[in-house]
Amino acid sequence: MQQIRASVAGEFEAVNRLIVEQLHSDVPMVENIGHYIVDAGGKRLRPLLALLCGAAFGGCSERHITFAAVIEFIHTATLLHDDVVDISSLRRGRPTANAEFGNAPSVLVGDFLYTRAFQLMVQLENMDILRHMADTTNTIAEGEVLQLARAGNPDTGEADYLEVITRKTAVLFAAACHGAAALSGRDKAERERMAAFGLDLGIAFQMIDDVLDYEGDPATMGKNVGDDLTEGKTTLPLIHVMAHGNETERARVRKAISDKSAEALPDILAAVRRCGSCAYTREQARAYHDRALDNLSMLPPGPAKDALMEVTALSINRDH
Repeated sequence: MQQIRASVAGEFEAVNRLIVEQLHSDVPMVENIGHYIVDAGGKRLRPLLALLCGAAFGGCSERHITFAAVIEFIHTATLLHDDVVDISSLRRGRPTANAEFGNAPSVLVGDFLYTRAFQLMVQLENMDILRHMADTTNTIAEGEVLQLARAGNPDTGEADYLEVITRKTAVLFAAACHGAAALSGRDKAERERMAAFGLDLGIAFQMIDDVLDYEGDPATMGKNVGDDLTEGKTTLPLIHVMAHGNETERARVRKAISDKSAEALPDILAAVRRCGSCAYTREQARAYHDRALDNLSMLPPGPAKDALMEVTALSINRDH
């Protein structure tokens, strides 16, 4: 990641400084929880995409830096809300904010981060970006509700799964790239092409996340293997087992999803391996990776384009 960030290293540090500055509040709990989750680190992949896209189109302005912070605040708010909904206890190798501070404070600070993001967006004085980000945030919220509504439903199919990860995860990747192109003064076709790149990248990224939930290393990932199962999430590896497993395997997976239980996790992991379900999911992620790369062909050669290609490769070749 350090090599990928190299072409926008100064801008990336400026985003981090702006994030810390914008966490300021005269309500101590807001700052405490905000810093707790932001300081936990993470890849900062979404704001990095905004910076790299800006650099690829001629250079990052202060407006790109502000927009990148907006993207990270929205992402962080979704994490706070996700962990409360999923009753998660571990993220990035340490207790979640809800485990540390409680559910109600986490939800409310998530709301603070959403609203702070929109305060920053107003400073951009760009109605098209404000409109696009409002639509994006609304779509993310719908994706969260859709995932919740389908939790514990073993009849969720591939199309249903794709709809959830597109709304819940990929649209923010798309928005980061679209907004950066807009701030660079690119035309509608170029903005849409970059949005398509971000969308495909986000889908590939989430598919690999779902693979790692069944074959990742907890110490490396900073979360427990099988968490998706305890939340009743019917992700692509499980959908594949239910389509290609034997009768016992299918019944076991269906029951685990319906019960939202990881009690049978060892047997389910064995079924996932036997059916090649993670390999299948990786193949699907590779197809979206390839589509994302195709959309980068429009960019002029240079360090930023090279970094975007490396980010795309990293999306499917990672262990956390």
